[in-house]
Amino acid sequence: MNTYQEVESAKNLLEENGYQVYNLWCIDDVKHKWKCTDKEAMNVLIGALQNDATMEQIWFAIDVHAESDGLIEKTEEEMNNQYK
Repeated sequence: MNTYQEVESAKNLLEENGYQVYNLWCIDDVKHKWKCTDKEAMNVLIGALQNDATMEQIWFAIDVHAESDGLIEKTEEEMNNQYK
C-alpha cells in the first residue's frame, strides 16, 4: 500500500468513528512557507491547533453552525448524563 492509500485508509477509519477528516493539517502546510524540519513543523501545528484562541474560535463556529442548522442545544443535565 502506498502512502496515499494508507492516509486514505486511516481517514476512512477515523470518519467511520465520528471524526471530521475533511480539512486535516500536515507538516507540509507549514513547510510550504517556513524553513524547518519535520519535527519543527509538527510543533508549529500542535501549537497553532491547541492555541486557546483557535479552540475558542472552533467552539464558537460549532455553535453558530449548529444554531443555523436548527439544532437544539442540550441542557446541562443532558450533557452531564450522556456518558453514564
